[in-house]
Amino acid sequence: MSRPFSLFARPARALATRLRTVTPSQPGWVCRNCLRRLPPSQRRLYASPADNADFQSIVDQPAQLVRSGKQHGYGLIVLAIIPVTAFVLGTWQVQRLSWKSDLIARFEDRLVRDPLPLPPQVDPDSVKDFDYRRVYATGTFRHDQEMLIGPRIHDGKDGYLVITPLERRFKGMEGKNTTILVCRGWIPKERAPQSSRPEGLPKGEVTISGLLREPWTKNMFTPDNDPAHGKFYFPDVGQMAQHVGSQPVWIEETMVPDLITAYEREEKGIPIGRPAEVNLRNNHAQYIFTWAEKPGILLV
Repeated sequence: MSRPFSLFARPARALATRLRTVTPSQPGWVCRNCLRRLPPSQRRLYASPADNADFQSIVDQPAQLVRSGKQHGYGLIVLAIIPVTAFVLGTWQVQRLSWKSDLIARFEDRLVRDPLPLPPQVDPDSVKDFDYRRVYATGTFRHDQEMLIGPRIHDGKDGYLVITPLERRFKGMEGKNTTILVCRGWIPKERAPQSSRPEGLPKGEVTISGLLREPWTKNMFTPDNDPAHGKFYFPDVGQMAQHVGSQPVWIEETMVPDLITAYEREEKGIPIGRPAEVNLRNNHAQYIFTWAEKPGILLV
């Protein structure tokens, strides 16, 4: 009888030894047969969730609809507004693209025409119908009434735009003498004093050719001009014409783009005129694609 008893006693001693070496904070693995022999107080230390008959995994739980049977919040309204807003803005940019393309084509058509002599009297209200029209005029520069608009950047350098009134006299038309404003071009900042650029101050009668331009509109970020102290930040044609007593007519003198000529003019202080071309930006096609992609970008 001692032999069968020793067979059962040895596993029991091994189990007791193992239970003494296993801490409750880190319970070891015990087989199910040995676990049944433990008292209930110790059996709970080695119990797992799967041993509980009432255990239910979260993956076995039925799916629940969020906000089921409730009204939708403001988030859904915002998501619905996004594609509508993008469609409206895209449509508006299509219209702007058509308008800008027609405007540039109209200006380019005026550029290819022969230049016109500027009449003695110009109706300011009709200038918009001749914007970017090439004209020429003869007269004498009033360097004593010169105005500098700045700062203006040209090829990364700081400088000014030189605005000089052109006094025109017409033979046999006494009392018809008029003055217009001529934007002669850009000069570097160090050439602002007239004493530093004698070659840039032509004397006597001159003939200038350029583009007749419509007055600009000042944006909210540009400071106001101070004519009393000779400070001009924006080409306000009406204000500048009243300051020197000329017609509110603005001519931008042009020149053939040439790098060597531009360097020579800059060195001597002779204003660098603009090229005879349309410089309007037309980015509306890019804006159309931007707003077309915007709903998808925002909803992803």
